[in-house]
Amino acid sequence: MRVSSTLIFLVSLAVSGLATVDQVKTDITTISSQLQKLDASISAFPNTGGTLSQALVIHSNAVNLKSSIDQGTTDVKATPPPLSEDDAKSILASFETMAETVNDTLAGIMSKKAAIQALPFGGAISLVKQDLDNLNTSTSAFEGALIAQAPSDLQDEAATLKGRIDDAFSTAIAAFS
Repeated sequence: MRVSSTLIFLVSLAVSGLATVDQVKTDITTISSQLQKLDASISAFPNTGGTLSQALVIHSNAVNLKSSIDQGTTDVKATPPPLSEDDAKSILASFETMAETVNDTLAGIMSKKAAIQALPFGGAISLVKQDLDNLNTSTSAFEGALIAQAPSDLQDEAATLKGRIDDAFSTAIAAFS
C-alpha cells in the first residue's frame, strides 16, 4: 500500500512539472507583448535630446523581454515532444509574425545609436550591447527548443526563420560593438 501511494505521488509530481502546448502559446503571447513594449520604447526615444530615464525604460523592457523568453524556453523544454503538426504550425506562424517585429525593433535600436551615444552616461552603448547579447542568447535558446520540439517536416522552415532572426541580431550587435 505504501509503495503504491508513493508511486502515485511521484507520478503526479512528474506530470505537474510538464508544460502544455497551451502554456507555450501563452508564453509566445507574453513574449510578443513584451517585444511590442520594447519596440514602442525604442520608437519613443528621440533622435536627439533623449534622457537617461528614457534609455532606462528601453533597458527595463529588454530585461523583461529576456525574462519572458527564458520562461518560454523552460516551458517548451518541459512540453512532451513532439508537438503535433497543427500546434507546431500555429506556433511557427506566431513566431513568424514576431520575427518581423524583432527585425523592426533591432533596426530601430540601430537607428537610435547616435542618440544613445550622445547621452551623458558613458555606459549607454555598452548597456545596449549587453541587452542585445542577452536577448540574442535567450532568443537562440528559445528557437532551438522550438525546433527540437517541431515535427521533422517543419524543422527546416523553423531553422530558416531562426537564421533570419539570428542574422538580424548579429547585425545589431555588430553596430554596438
